[in-house]
Amino acid sequence: MTGQALVLFSGGQDSATCLAWALDRFERVETIGFDYGQRHKVELTCRAVFRNRIVAAFPHWAAKLGEDHTLPLEALGAVSDTALTRDTAIAMGANGLPTTFVPGRNLIFVTFAAALAYRRGLKHLVVGVCETDYSGYPDCRDDTLKALQVALNLGMESRFVVHTPLMWRDKAATWALAESLGGAALVEAVLEDTHSCYLGDRSQRHAWGYGCGTCPACELRRKGWEAWRAAG
Repeated sequence: MTGQALVLFSGGQDSATCLAWALDRFERVETIGFDYGQRHKVELTCRAVFRNRIVAAFPHWAAKLGEDHTLPLEALGAVSDTALTRDTAIAMGANGLPTTFVPGRNLIFVTFAAALAYRRGLKHLVVGVCETDYSGYPDCRDDTLKALQVALNLGMESRFVVHTPLMWRDKAATWALAESLGGAALVEAVLEDTHSCYLGDRSQRHAWGYGCGTCPACELRRKGWEAWRAAG
């Protein structure tokens, strides 16, 4: 696929796999991350480490990897009273959504990414959301992203394409995708250099990577890893 892309790259497993997916398809790929006061801020450090691993281990992708951008969005953390932005328990809320849901987060992220892409002449936005084994977040749904693409194109008089390569993949399929894109080297990079744990715990290295091992994000990652390995 020709063209240039901007990947919303948090530093986690899903967005790291999406970065590899984009590098495999587009002529040039830039990345964007957001500092919104998240408890698992260590993911921002992982972003640079993973990008450096890509450059070192995959020279055919290194030539395509462009600039990285990190935007401060403290206002999102300031208006959010959630388990990702406050020292509160991770649980199911009275509204039926988990307390890790940050209202408007993906809507804001993709909108800011589109504004940057507009300035830099990038037409493809790549987002690592999925509806298969997600945590109940309504801003990860396929309908949400399709509606947002329409709104962005109308509001910016552009022709952005929002790609969601993981939308119908569970975590096991995401591990399989990483292997198909970059073999064992990419799987190892995802294991070592990405972070998905909601608590920001990198003190424990499990078979499936770093994390507390008990939060919902760690549970998903572990179950996906075990299912993928069992299928292999």
